Amino acid sequence: MMSPLISLLLLILRLSTTGTSAQTWRHCTDLPPLDLLSFVLERDTSRPTPGVRVMEDGGVRGVRFSRPHPSLSFPSAQLLVNCDLFPVEFSIVATLKVSPGDPKRNEYIFSLVEENDEDNRTVRGKMVEDSREDEEEEEEEPTAGTREKMDARKEEEEEEEEEEEGDDGALGAKETAARPVGGGGGGRDTGQRRGASVLLGLKLAAHRLLFVFRGDAGVMEHWVFRGVELRDGRWHTLVLAVTGQRARLTVDCHAPADMGLSRSFPADFHIKGSTFHLGSRGRWKGLFSGLVRQLVLVPGSDAAPRVCPSSDPGQMHTLSVPPVLFDLPVKTQRRADSHLPAAYETQLKVSVGPQNLCTETLWGHLWFNPHKKGLYLCDGAAWVPLLEEHKRLDYVVEHQVLATSSETYDIEVFQMPGMGLMAAMAHRSTSSGSAVYLWSPSGFQLYQSISTYGALSWRHFTLGKKAFLVVSNSGGWSEDLAEIESKEEFSIIYKWSKKRKRFVTHQTLQTHCARDWEAFRINGHAYLVVANHRQGNNNHTIDSVLYRWSRRSRTFEVHQRLRTSGAYDWEFFAVGPYHFLVVANAFDGVTTHIDSVIYVWLRGSFRVFQTIKTFCATDWEMFQIDGRVFLVVANGHRLHGSGPSQYAINSTVYELDMSGHLFVRFQDIVTYSAVDWEFFTLGEDSFLVVANSFDGDSYSLNSVVYRWQGYEGFVPVHWLPTIGCSDWEFFTSEEKSYLIYSSAKAPLSKVFLLKTH
Repeated sequence: MMSPLISLLLLILRLSTTGTSAQTWRHCTDLPPLDLLSFVLERDTSRPTPGVRVMEDGGVRGVRFSRPHPSLSFPSAQLLVNCDLFPVEFSIVATLKVSPGDPKRNEYIFSLVEENDEDNRTVRGKMVEDSREDEEEEEEEPTAGTREKMDARKEEEEEEEEEEEGDDGALGAKETAARPVGGGGGGRDTGQRRGASVLLGLKLAAHRLLFVFRGDAGVMEHWVFRGVELRDGRWHTLVLAVTGQRARLTVDCHAPADMGLSRSFPADFHIKGSTFHLGSRGRWKGLFSGLVRQLVLVPGSDAAPRVCPSSDPGQMHTLSVPPVLFDLPVKTQRRADSHLPAAYETQLKVSVGPQNLCTETLWGHLWFNPHKKGLYLCDGAAWVPLLEEHKRLDYVVEHQVLATSSETYDIEVFQMPGMGLMAAMAHRSTSSGSAVYLWSPSGFQLYQSISTYGALSWRHFTLGKKAFLVVSNSGGWSEDLAEIESKEEFSIIYKWSKKRKRFVTHQTLQTHCARDWEAFRINGHAYLVVANHRQGNNNHTIDSVLYRWSRRSRTFEVHQRLRTSGAYDWEFFAVGPYHFLVVANAFDGVTTHIDSVIYVWLRGSFRVFQTIKTFCATDWEMFQIDGRVFLVVANGHRLHGSGPSQYAINSTVYELDMSGHLFVRFQDIVTYSAVDWEFFTLGEDSFLVVANSFDGDSYSLNSVVYRWQGYEGFVPVHWLPTIGCSDWEFFTSEEKSYLIYSSAKAPLSKVFLLKTH
């Protein structure tokens, strides 16, 4: 039975085409938005739609395609009435959610397929047979025999065909090389013939979205938007607009990615006799595995202004959503007289007892810990607490004293898949170099030694599944040689070798007494920025450099130069749709009382957002508490000219004033030549720990842990004896929490266990 909504829509479409049937070809650019998903789900409301299930995830409902099915396909003429040509200008609006999974999979969100070849008739026959079985089963759970038949058909199709894949080149939007798909040559090329069945489609692959269509002379065109991160288990709304020689992709109403095309979308794209398939191309291979909430074809216009009335990235942007996805009542039992249009269920899988390792295969699963009376959700990498008896920090105990080959300036703690928790330590000595340590229940153990030259910091980052470490080398030569400004210094990027299970050299970059690296991503592009401290002994006002990863050269290339004064640290953070980068400027050659600068990302580069007076700023740490955004700076010491240095000075916490769009002073905390802040949480409590390094007389002094007390700000709660403390890192392992500090004045580092109650 056709629903009244769809019947009315078809009547309007037929009336709107009156008087135009005499035209030989028609593009149908004057049609209203065509809700493909509603057309399928509302076609017959007297029974559940076979091949789909309505599911709720994250409080939002969508449909999951369980298999290719005739109910999920329909002739294009039923929707594009009296239209022989596909609209030359159009938009596709889709809201979907895809769990992390196989990155090599190509999955069709929808396709338009010609039905003239024998292969498609065969597939259609199989789908009709599936339909008859569905009518008998009435969407009940498939029996073992039915499941075997489905699996056999799936394997048969996968053996018969090879999925066409686009080039996986550089990040960003790009038009890939076209591929011939029909005719040509005397031999029978089954791959080419089968490829010709798809006239047009939108498909998702690893880190990219592909719009494919048959172009001139039967050539398959692939328009590829790279760096599109949709396989993250979150809901996303995308708008693909095609107009002339431009294609534009807008994701979650962020800044669009534009693609300039060498060839326009065909003005004579014939669709007569074609069929729409939702969630597939009518075959098992390429079946979309995620959830879909809306899928709309908008002829003749860019739909982004309709979908994105505001720039709020947290809003669920919609143009047309099927009624079943927003007004379906929650039912715990299926009654005999129920007329629900589709099966409705939530993805809840709960395990009880010993903890399993949270991996992508357990994404979305719940785990109840009876010992802690806590409920946890697997996000694909770690168990995130939903309900638990909150931990409270009781006291701190020494867990490990780690003897190192020399003094250590920095520690970078990170997780390495297949290995576990690791820590890269920047050792001062050039002769012994730096080292990577592997965590065990007893503490960190030496895993790999790496040659470095006056290493000052490490930074770990990933590009896809590849892991990297970059070291800040300060030179490592004697003081008299350091005065030669032409002396070249290099910092090195290392890549993890899965075969050797070691970090190996990947790229060398020229730096100048590099103090810090920061790695981050903006709009799908990967960036690295280095804090160049000085060139020689006297030139502190120099350029620090922002690099961008090139997928073509597989290296980082210079993107922007930023003028800094004795740069010591970079901190990247995002607030809503805005991206910020703040530098800790320490010394300009005369005084330490200088401006540190907050930059904001605008039109492809960083621009000055705000300057803040600091005193030998050595570190910035950004954190959020209850939706409030904070920045805390570590001030090292006061110095002007040849005057004495003052080491006991205020370090300052700043809060972002949302109305004034500026960071304003929130709290001053007395520190002693502070060189690092580390923010962490335990249960519902938030903490800051400072690395106090020198009070003017001694390097042996307390570093302090502060707890957030709301209106009172941060108050001191624990005093930890340290020696020339240079860095703090917080980490967790097996439900226990730790702090580790490095010493710039003694060949040791210490791990502290945070005891909770």
